[in-house]
Amino acid sequence: MEQPTVTHDDFLGGQLRLAQPRHGFRAGIDAVLLAAACPAKAGESVLELGCGVGTALLCVGRRVEGLDLTGIEVQADYAALARANAATNGINATIVTADLTALPADLRQRQFHHVIMNPPYYERASSTPAQDSGRDRALAGAQMSDWIGMGARRLRPKGSLTLIQRITRLPEVLAAATGQIGSISVLPLAARAGRAPDLFLMRAIKGGRAAFRLLAPRVLHHGDRHQQTADYAPEIEMVLRHGGALHWDSIPADM
Repeated sequence: MEQPTVTHDDFLGGQLRLAQPRHGFRAGIDAVLLAAACPAKAGESVLELGCGVGTALLCVGRRVEGLDLTGIEVQADYAALARANAATNGINATIVTADLTALPADLRQRQFHHVIMNPPYYERASSTPAQDSGRDRALAGAQMSDWIGMGARRLRPKGSLTLIQRITRLPEVLAAATGQIGSISVLPLAARAGRAPDLFLMRAIKGGRAAFRLLAPRVLHHGDRHQQTADYAPEIEMVLRHGGALHWDSIPADM
C-alpha cells in the first residue's frame, strides 16, 4: 500500500491538528516558540513571511482570538496545506502564494501590527540538497536583508517584528536589521542549563529607538542530559502543550 504524502500532527497539546508533508520541511517546536513570542492582541493583524503549512500563524491564531491573519508562502503545495489547515482548525486566515520579494500589489499597500518569520536555515556555503528540504532551497534565494526589510516595510509604526533563527546567524541578522528596524532585543534559547544556545528569538519595533538588549538565555529543558520522558521547563511546557505566551523579559515567579 502506498504511504500517504502527508501526515496529520497535533500541536499545542492537540489544540491544533495540522497536515504537513511526510518528507521535506516539517514544522517543529521552532514554529511554536516563534508564535508564542509574538505579542499580538485581539483585534490586531499578523503577517507571517514564509508560513509553510501555517504552523506558527495558526498557533498565534489559536492563542489569541479575533486576529486578522495573513500568511505568505512561495511554494504552492505548502500554501494549499496552510489554507486547508486553517479551515480544518476553524481559524480564519488568508494564505497568499507569492515570493516575499515580489508581493502582490494589494499586500504591498497593507501594514500590519505584527510580522513573524522563520527564515530558512539553508546555507549554500555549507549544505547540500540532501541536507535541506526543498522548501528551504526554494526560499534561499532571498537574503536575510530581504526578509527583514520586507517585514519592516509591512509593519505599522511601532509594529513588532519577531523571528527565530540559529544562533550562528545572529551576526547576519543584526547586520540586516541595522537601519531597517529598531529597539532590537535578542532572547537566546539554550537546550539545557550550562549549554551554549542553539537558537535565538529576536523582537524589534518599527521606528523604535531603544538601546539593543541581549537577554539572559532561556533554558528549554530541565537537567543536564536527555530524559526518557518530556522534561521541558514549566514555561516551555505551557507554550508547547497549552498554547501559552512566551514571557519575553523574565519568567513569572510562579513557574
